[in-house]
Amino acid sequence: MQQREFGQSGVKASVVGFGVWTVSTPWWHASNEKLKDKAYNLALLQKALDSGITLFDTADTYGNGLGETILKDALGHRRDEICISTKFGYEWKATPIEERKGQVEQPLNFNPDFVQAALEGALERLGTDRIDLWMMHNAKMSHIEREDTFALLAKLKQQGKVRAYGVSVGPAIGWEPEGVKAMEKQAIDCLMIIYNLLEQNPGRRFIEVAKQRGVGLMARIPHSSGMLEGKYTKDTKFDAGDHRAHRKQVWLEQGLQKVEQLEFLKLGGKRTLAQAAIQYILAHPELTAVLPNIYDETQMAEFVAAVDTPAFSAEELAKVDALFDSNFGLPIDNSMEKVAVTR
Repeated sequence: MQQREFGQSGVKASVVGFGVWTVSTPWWHASNEKLKDKAYNLALLQKALDSGITLFDTADTYGNGLGETILKDALGHRRDEICISTKFGYEWKATPIEERKGQVEQPLNFNPDFVQAALEGALERLGTDRIDLWMMHNAKMSHIEREDTFALLAKLKQQGKVRAYGVSVGPAIGWEPEGVKAMEKQAIDCLMIIYNLLEQNPGRRFIEVAKQRGVGLMARIPHSSGMLEGKYTKDTKFDAGDHRAHRKQVWLEQGLQKVEQLEFLKLGGKRTLAQAAIQYILAHPELTAVLPNIYDETQMAEFVAAVDTPAFSAEELAKVDALFDSNFGLPIDNSMEKVAVTR
């Protein structure tokens, strides 16, 4: 598995990572019985490392701490082989897990005292003495402008408790001013964004700034909430507890029309559509890593193998960009808003 560095931090990780939210947050797999089995989830994380994935991204709010403790349980004995990326900022302890809803954000807190306590809690749950990449979770503009918070992050990095730090913007797509300000104003090593074949903005702007500032980018939702895995049909239905159930039907209908126009990326069977979606992101050197949603071993094997498929050609990149710029020849529907989810 190829590895890339987060900016100039010296922290390297596999270009394909494992988003631990799938094995620790119930609102992502309401109808998937396997992912409700802890033994299954532990084995999936272990198989991920054995397959070459070294980057594991989580957050203290995932499963109210479970997203971190499950990493310790699965891979704590192999700590030096992995890169742990985790996030902080939500006041998740105030809401019991059984009362949590995936589409509702918890209050954010980036006061230095809260941040310091969040670090100590994360280190304990992870069973480690350092975090490789620690990110402000879905920080807003007022948080990005806090000098006291970033002074503490710099101090923790100097102490070695945090090897690199950054900002995750979201939860929904967008947040261009926040992401740009974080890279231009603060000495961050990584910015986590939403970026994929179907959702290129504001990712294009982020890539420009990241190149100028020497910041690594991490892309989540590379398959556009599953659309780019090539398995949806017009009759696809989502469980009521699934975050995609909150989207309008036009999202599915237009998405399928767009996917049909991307069939050329399969190169006659040399790539699957899901693999092409990953290769598209990795075609940009500023993208340190991509975080596909991993639910089972077969799917994971497909995503890991993506790095061995043909890299994107300049012609393919130009054609994809032209399709995106024209909205794939489809009318723009302003009702296709993004669903805000705490990720």
